[in-house]
Amino acid sequence: MNVEKPSKAYNLLDVVFNRHTEIMADDSMKGFVRTVGEEVLVPDSTVVYNGVLRRLILDNSISGTIVIPRELVQYFDALSKEGKSLGIVAIEELRLIRSLAEKRGIEIRISTLGRRYDDIDVAIREYAHENGYTLITSSRTQKLSAEIIGVKVLFREPERIQLKELEKYFTKDVMSVHLKEGAPPQVKRGRPGRWVLEKVSDIPITREELEALAEEILEAAKTLPDAVVEIERPGSTIIQLGDYRIIITRPPMSSGWEITAVRPLVRPKLEDYGLPEKLLARLEERAEGIVIAGAPGMGKTTFAQALAEYYSRKGKIVKTVESPRDMKLPPTVTQYSKVYASPEELHDILLLSRPDYTIFDEMRNDEDFKLYVDLRLAGIGMVGVVHASSPIDAIQRFIGRVDVGMLPSVVDTLIFIDSGEVKKVYGLDITVKLPTGLREADLARPVVEVRDALTGELEYEIYTFGEQTTVVPVKKVFTTHIKKSVEAVVRAYIPSAKVVYEGNNVVISIPREEAKSLSKLRRRIKKLRDELGVDVSIEIT
Repeated sequence: MNVEKPSKAYNLLDVVFNRHTEIMADDSMKGFVRTVGEEVLVPDSTVVYNGVLRRLILDNSISGTIVIPRELVQYFDALSKEGKSLGIVAIEELRLIRSLAEKRGIEIRISTLGRRYDDIDVAIREYAHENGYTLITSSRTQKLSAEIIGVKVLFREPERIQLKELEKYFTKDVMSVHLKEGAPPQVKRGRPGRWVLEKVSDIPITREELEALAEEILEAAKTLPDAVVEIERPGSTIIQLGDYRIIITRPPMSSGWEITAVRPLVRPKLEDYGLPEKLLARLEERAEGIVIAGAPGMGKTTFAQALAEYYSRKGKIVKTVESPRDMKLPPTVTQYSKVYASPEELHDILLLSRPDYTIFDEMRNDEDFKLYVDLRLAGIGMVGVVHASSPIDAIQRFIGRVDVGMLPSVVDTLIFIDSGEVKKVYGLDITVKLPTGLREADLARPVVEVRDALTGELEYEIYTFGEQTTVVPVKKVFTTHIKKSVEAVVRAYIPSAKVVYEGNNVVISIPREEAKSLSKLRRRIKKLRDELGVDVSIEIT
């Protein structure tokens, strides 16, 4: 943000410091008049928003005069008006700093920097250098830069904040906490897909309580080494704080203040899922275009995390693309954030570093799918995580974003997660054939077959008919028209025969003692083949 030379409108300063401060005409260059030996300290933005300056005053670690640059207040005010949590927290911190300083007899003065810089902290550093002031900072980079040009520095790292108010809700089996202004606090107990919503108290939580909790969370996000503000927008903030994923929303984006915190209850390994050997062999030897699908909260990311760790243990180079970065993975796995890098930057990094597998968590928009497709077609093993209420819905999310003929090259394995368990696994292949249900031989075309990866049973066919892409549930075709037609003929000739539907085939099992009626049945079955366009075979048992 550009630091502008302020006007004479001191309304914000009056609110924060509750007083008018007259500035000399030339104070922007010379600073204010001070007595000999008086120490003057000027804070940068870091020690304000992370609470370090307030704690220095509380601990009586500061003596002398504190100079607050007018532009620093205006900087935080601008962030606050944009709905940025950092600005909201910093303005409240400045109010507390003024109150504490007065109680401890520390003088606070307001001065102007008198310069224009794109970076407010650079402007403050230069101001401290020109006037011989001591710079207070929590930034190591700022400290080193100030010392290089000869500025005296008071460096203090932020203290680790304990989230006592939030953590009190997280008992052993609580997976998420839901706090809404004007409503009683609630928690979800259980595990993905099998949880109950419970009220913690009948007393509604107030806006003031939520604002205080949000300030504590944001302060912790600035001080803890394993914390990061992933997304900051007007009206909403998403933070990854250790094991907690925290979403803060506020008016006008939401109808009231709301804080939602989620944490993983378990971190299973892939072996804990009890997957069939056939699936494990597929994941290790064949699958390179994997999609993990399921409804929200069903354990998709947990499974993706287990798969990433599995590949890492197998000696594969694994990287992740997340937003937010909430997977807990070994140091050998590099985790990238979509928030801090453009799709083009991620594309270049992943293409040049050539990982064996990239785990793409929470694919939502066209840019995400395009990045997944580009990297997969470039030869990188991809594991994408998408929201879908059924397995075929996840595949359909790629239709329209990629040509049907290329679909198996992009997605060769689909894993559907429900209630934390693998419920369905599909494999995709392409062939040229007459689609199920069509009769004319000249209608043969490229068809993507979606089969159960464990049984080999054909369940869906995807093909282009005219200008429209069609997804046909093959099993549904068999259970309606074809099933009724075949079984009516079989029962009419050999009632004891059994009809089995295997993929694209109908198999009729006839007891040996009934074979005498086979000739009449064969003629009728041949006619059915021509009418229905399906393969019907006969077995003697």
